[in-house]
Amino acid sequence: MQIKNLMSEDLITVDKDQNLSDALKLLRKHNVSRLPVTNNKELVGIISERDIANKLGSSKYESMPASRLHISSVMVKDVFTVPQTMQLEDVARLMLENGIGSVPVMNEEDKMVGIVSKADFVTLASGIAFDKITVKEIMSKELISVSSTERLVHARRLMIESHVGRLPVVDEELVGMITSKDLMRAFIDFRKKVPEKYQKSQIKEVLVEDIMSKNPTVVTKDMSITEVSEIIMETGYNGLPVVDDDKVVGIITQTDILRLIEKLES
Repeated sequence: MQIKNLMSEDLITVDKDQNLSDALKLLRKHNVSRLPVTNNKELVGIISERDIANKLGSSKYESMPASRLHISSVMVKDVFTVPQTMQLEDVARLMLENGIGSVPVMNEEDKMVGIVSKADFVTLASGIAFDKITVKEIMSKELISVSSTERLVHARRLMIESHVGRLPVVDEELVGMITSKDLMRAFIDFRKKVPEKYQKSQIKEVLVEDIMSKNPTVVTKDMSITEVSEIIMETGYNGLPVVDDDKVVGIITQTDILRLIEKLES
């Protein structure tokens, strides 16, 4: 299958000279996690919730409101793109090898005509082949987690160092999840509520339990990939903790499913 048959043609973009507040509004309005960045309608970068969370939490920008940050200072400039005729498994491999969540799709004139994300690939994970594969066969067993009483800044640092977009929150048992989206919103809300002169000291007092999502959706290790894919599509979550006897034993993400699809297609 060529990638043009899977890509989203409904392109939502942001200009590099707009400010970060504009990008936040678009992300929220269209319920997407990343946006292609343009300059005079030409693709020049991409910006994601994870990029925003990383930037807003850094010491360099810790006191700067989103309205004063331009897209160009936050976006990733080295963007991978693919031709619309590229085969699905080749695009999946490119995304996996480079650790990217989406790629803009270009036509013969090198114009952007769509974008494909891990979420688009998840829609393919149904049918007999995926019914026969269980969560325990492809889930990530090396669990990286935080406790609810750890600091927000620690959770951010752990996510950056581990190259993950979500962390289970575990206090003996699973009590929540914290994601890049949670971090992004927390840093923005914090800037709005706390006077600038107090931000540097008070940000260290914000705890994981203050911003985590409670009562997270979970899956079991014996569920089929078809079932899990349906849950991911319904909820919009990028990853789900895997539990067994009330213990977190792993996590299954869109990346795990993308890796499976690439393997089956190859």
